Amino acid sequence: MGPVRRLNRLRNALRARPYVVDTVIAGLAFVATVLGPPGDHPERNLPLTPATVTLAGVMCATLIFRRASPRLVTAVTVAGLVLHLIVGGTRSTLDLVPAIALATLATHSPRREAWTAGAITAIVLSGTRLALSGGWWFGPELVGQIALIGMAIAVGDSVRSRRAYVAAVEERARRAEQTREEEAERRVMEERLRIARELHDVLAHHIALINVQAQVAAHVMDDEPRQAREALGHIRQAGRAALDELRTTVGLLRRPGSTEELPTEPAPGLDRLPELITSFTAAGLSVDCHLEGTPRPLPSPVELTAFRVVQEALTNVSKHAGKATTRVRITYGHRDLTIEVSDDGLARTAPNAGAPPATTGRAGGPHGPAGAEPGLADAGEGPSGTGHGLVGMRERALSVGGTFSVGPCPGRGFRVHAVLPAPQRSAI
Repeated sequence: MGPVRRLNRLRNALRARPYVVDTVIAGLAFVATVLGPPGDHPERNLPLTPATVTLAGVMCATLIFRRASPRLVTAVTVAGLVLHLIVGGTRSTLDLVPAIALATLATHSPRREAWTAGAITAIVLSGTRLALSGGWWFGPELVGQIALIGMAIAVGDSVRSRRAYVAAVEERARRAEQTREEEAERRVMEERLRIARELHDVLAHHIALINVQAQVAAHVMDDEPRQAREALGHIRQAGRAALDELRTTVGLLRRPGSTEELPTEPAPGLDRLPELITSFTAAGLSVDCHLEGTPRPLPSPVELTAFRVVQEALTNVSKHAGKATTRVRITYGHRDLTIEVSDDGLARTAPNAGAPPATTGRAGGPHGPAGAEPGLADAGEGPSGTGHGLVGMRERALSVGGTFSVGPCPGRGFRVHAVLPAPQRSAI
């Protein structure tokens, strides 16, 4: 890892100082151009005259700006080589300078532009050599010149393609990481909402019953001790049930390991509806329950949502409507389950008196999951309108693809209405 790390550090340092790198490349090109490589054809070395050395110096110096202005550098180097040929020069190491410029142009320009520039350069240089030397188009000088230009463009194009590929891979990795983070954040938010709804539904029902029974016990403590003891018994039973359900919920959230047993109590469904209604009637609430249609097994999310809607609706009646008579109607339709809970108490929409019933559409409708509606917050959790009971019912209904509406009944009272999808299973 040591050499690789040092190499990466050196590469990053060079990328941070492009002009230093280009200056070094320009200096090396000037040295290679002036001195020329040793070989069997010394006549191909650049003649060391003041004019040729100055021309080579100008052409190589422009390579310092090859990244900032690749088109201009290419034009200057090609023009310098043409000038060298006009004054009597032959093919020499000076041909490398336009090749370096063309490779840089191909690296930083689109492919079509790079190959167009290469073709123009090949035509200009080949035409100049042909006009000055009187040779023919397929001579070795012209073929070598065209081959050098083609190789320069190919090298630059491969570098550009590799950089584009690396950039695309890095961008995909960045987007994948961002998508994972957004998905994780979304799941965390959904889980928080689910936990909030579950804890609210578990605790609000029992605490409301405890509050009602405590008021009854305080009212009849002196005159009716037997009734007061019954109210205290109901308080003890509701408290025990609240603790049990809270323990179950917390245990499911903690996900204990193999050394502890996970709570196995199933989620409540409509089979526990009689028990739920009995708990409210014991607290003095008059509840009239009707089942219409033929009961059938429903999906677990629909069963849980239906139970929680009835539970929260009855809890709100006990908290805000006093001794009102409450009607619970459960209708098993062919493709859905309809839940309606209404009471004949005072309409609990004081801040929005006279407002029409507030209705929510399906998920994704005009009202978002957390949107407030006329009468919803105020009717759901007291005069301050800061509770989350009706909001939780609405979110539960929308989460299973149903509809939910709340609002005052004509005249007096309040109504909660939910329709949940529950298609019948086809017989096999």
